[in-house]
Amino acid sequence: MLNYEVYCSENHTNMAQGTNSDEPVVIGEEVGNVRLITLNRPRHLNVISPETVSLLAEYLENWEKDENVELILIKGAGRAFSAGGDLRVFYQGKNSKDACLEVVYRMYWLCYHIHTYKKTQVALVNGFSMGGGASLMVPMKFSVVTEKTTFATPEAAIGFHTDCGFSYMHSRLPGHLGEFLALTGARLNGPELVASGLASHFVPSEKLPELEKHLVSLNKGENDAVKSLIEEFSSKVQIDENSILNKQSTIDECFCKDSVEEIIQSFEAASLKEGNGWIVPILKGLKRFSPTGLKITLRSVREAREQSLAECLKREFRLTINILRSCISGDVYEGIRALTIDKDNAPKWDPDSLEKVKAEDLDNVFQPYEAHLELQVPEKEECRWDGKYENSAYATSKV
Repeated sequence: MLNYEVYCSENHTNMAQGTNSDEPVVIGEEVGNVRLITLNRPRHLNVISPETVSLLAEYLENWEKDENVELILIKGAGRAFSAGGDLRVFYQGKNSKDACLEVVYRMYWLCYHIHTYKKTQVALVNGFSMGGGASLMVPMKFSVVTEKTTFATPEAAIGFHTDCGFSYMHSRLPGHLGEFLALTGARLNGPELVASGLASHFVPSEKLPELEKHLVSLNKGENDAVKSLIEEFSSKVQIDENSILNKQSTIDECFCKDSVEEIIQSFEAASLKEGNGWIVPILKGLKRFSPTGLKITLRSVREAREQSLAECLKREFRLTINILRSCISGDVYEGIRALTIDKDNAPKWDPDSLEKVKAEDLDNVFQPYEAHLELQVPEKEECRWDGKYENSAYATSKV
């Protein structure tokens, strides 16, 4: 749900100015059998506030029940789709045990609903799509990206974890690419998202408005018709020679290790080999990140490999609440402070090294709640994202 780089470098000043209360944070429009959602906080890179979650849930729930609705489009105003969750909400609630409980619960239900939605959804993503913001894109049957799209899940860096269903999605990427993305917060561009199966189509940004018009004019949500129309505007992706998707063998070799310590050690050794200069800045970042956040994230993605969507969301919900309650560490608040509040970029992690993160503390933060306190989502329901990777360019081309 969180994003640290965008907030720190681009969004903090704007956020401090406040939101114009006259402007809705989400705009819902009805055109025939099509419904359009616009995330409408462009000055704030469309961060997800509690109000955003509530409105999105209300729109989607009502439209799923409406027999006249066939197709849902979602986009972001301005230069972002969504840069993730609103860090201020968490930081302001740090002294209240359950200040964020309701909004976290609502967000996880929204994630589940998007994954299992019964009607055709299309995300039009032309800009930042990070953390929880990307959870409004990746699970959809059709997720259209452009050359301006930037994706990342950088939560581990600030003592948080890969959330909003991304332990489930990352764990199903090829090899150990999921662990790599979750631990390093590495960015993917539009073509890389399509190649990896995290998006369905690449459309040049100048064609996106016209595609939107044609989708509205189509006025129906039949999958083959929607797919065929999008393909008229889409381009075949070409992965850059230096893309991390071309580093899969090295990523698998290093990120298959059992512990974060072993992963970093292996990655460090790989960085000394000729042609592996790309590792150096990523490794530098890893060593700066929250030790607690890294350990929770690795274990979460690993557990997700053997779990259903519902099980993953329940575990992520539990982890989120326990982290916000500082059950294992207060790193998430220190990370937000250092990178977005005081902006000194000098977080003081506690504990300050991987070796000091106790196994029993990790066990406690993963411990299931009593049944009535868990996230209540159905155990068995078709997940729209399952199998998406098998048809991706990555799978067929073996990049």
